[in-house]
Amino acid sequence: MIAYVSVGVDDMARAKRFYTAFLPALGYELDEAGGELSFALPVPPGKTPVQPDFYVKSPFDGHPASTGNGSMVAFEAHDQKQVRDLHAAALAAGGSDEGQPGFREAYGPRFYVAYLRDPQGNKIALFSSNPNEPGRDGP
Repeated sequence: MIAYVSVGVDDMARAKRFYTAFLPALGYELDEAGGELSFALPVPPGKTPVQPDFYVKSPFDGHPASTGNGSMVAFEAHDQKQVRDLHAAALAAGGSDEGQPGFREAYGPRFYVAYLRDPQGNKIALFSSNPNEPGRDGP
């Protein structure tokens, strides 16, 4: 099980604006400690987390943050409308488009996805595979 995912950034204020534009809508709660951002889904008492935490941090080595070629973090949305809405909110909050919301031929018929980059250049996906919605090939 993946416990957490971290991305490095150089401008924490820009990163906060970007990530708070969509992660709270997916149920993530923000904790700011020491000038860094930690996003986690609430865990009921006595339960084990089932989704990884997501950290936005300055690189520990003190060098400028850089993005990984082929690296991406994907967040699951409730439905296709939420994918579209959160993609738009993230773009308005300083992100850049890497792929408009929609179906992709390379993936299953219900995989509805949008791609973005945060202000640092880290690649983010927002997707839904909701079985109660029409797929790429219709209902």
